[in-house]
Amino acid sequence: MAFEFKLPDVGEGIHEGEIVNWLVKEGDAVKEDQPLVEIMTDKATVEITSPRTGTILKLMGNAGDVVHVGAPLVVFGDAGEKAQAVTASAPAMTDGKRAEAPKPAPHPSAPPQPVASVAPTAAPSAAPARVLATPATRRLARERGVDINLIQGSGPGGRVTNEDVTRFAEPGGVAAPAAKSDAPARIFMGAEEERIPVRGVRKVISQHMEQARDHVAPFTYVDEVDVTDLVKLRSELKEIAEAQNVKLSYLPFIIKACVAGLRKHPYLNAVYDEARQEIVVKRFYNIGIATASEAGLIVPVVKAADRRSMVGIAAEITRLSEATRAGKIAPEDLQGSTFTITSLGSLGGLFATPVVNYPELAIMGVHEIKKRPVVLDDQIVVRSVMLISLTFDHRIIDGHVGAAFANEVKALLQNPKRLLIEMS
Repeated sequence: MAFEFKLPDVGEGIHEGEIVNWLVKEGDAVKEDQPLVEIMTDKATVEITSPRTGTILKLMGNAGDVVHVGAPLVVFGDAGEKAQAVTASAPAMTDGKRAEAPKPAPHPSAPPQPVASVAPTAAPSAAPARVLATPATRRLARERGVDINLIQGSGPGGRVTNEDVTRFAEPGGVAAPAAKSDAPARIFMGAEEERIPVRGVRKVISQHMEQARDHVAPFTYVDEVDVTDLVKLRSELKEIAEAQNVKLSYLPFIIKACVAGLRKHPYLNAVYDEARQEIVVKRFYNIGIATASEAGLIVPVVKAADRRSMVGIAAEITRLSEATRAGKIAPEDLQGSTFTITSLGSLGGLFATPVVNYPELAIMGVHEIKKRPVVLDDQIVVRSVMLISLTFDHRIIDGHVGAAFANEVKALLQNPKRLLIEMS
């Protein structure tokens, strides 16, 4: 008997997810706990596993579709059960609209087949038949100014493909072969133009940046920090950390300095509840670490940074970074940050103006440590210098408050032995 598996709740506050990649296909026999699909939420990419052993009768949606929690995801059946006998109920959401699923024609002698829980809703008889096409193909047709209803589809069941749209719009134009399901669809527009759908991590980053643009009044403060003593101290402590199988970078020192600054300037460790017009000050210190991955920039969180030792922070950074770059970061490791640090590391440059990680109120960018000539005791000497750039939400953080925080962090990084007192 057919069983309809719905998208489960994959994390706190998550209401929907985007289908990134199907790991099975219709007709496959699967076992319980076998990975079915990769779903991108606004927190992370997660694998949804099979709740049972059975046969995949129908996949509800395509890569790029957005599925709400509780919406049908997969229809299971028993071995030998026909996929055609299953009628899909509520289909996946995409771009805020429901994409209609094709309805198989019933066999005149076939008895009705049971479907799990949700009965299909019949379309009004007056509604015209809708051309079968994926959301990405419909979007391509709109971009090319093509009426998709006029196109004869060459795909399964008469589905209109990207190539059909391209050929219809530009006879003789170059079209790419159909993309595999495990890779982003690439739409080639002639020899000199390529269109790549914005989906997955890149789509989440795009939406998050739009939130920051719409809800933050940013100002950026830049200063330089003489980290000569920090370079020396870190070099001395590296062996101690390595004895505990921990790689000690500069980041744990920077995190400790930021936590100390946040304790003195608590408004920077807060969020602005716009609906209630309240500043919500956090009494815990969860530091987000912007981490580059092949998929894009992701922000795992060092929880309770104030209660961790320097080596403990270093070990947690290593764990989070490795999981992020491997694409295996857990959703709970991406939640609950109160302040974010972003680093360009050895990429160089002078400084940048980081974007506040909304709904936080501040972010600090740290940049490459370089040898520079510095005036010290009226003498020009060569020192190790790093620039820091902090962006604040000016609606809540005044200029003098942001500068005071930056000066506190700077003082601790220039006299890093003070940071050892912060160790617990």
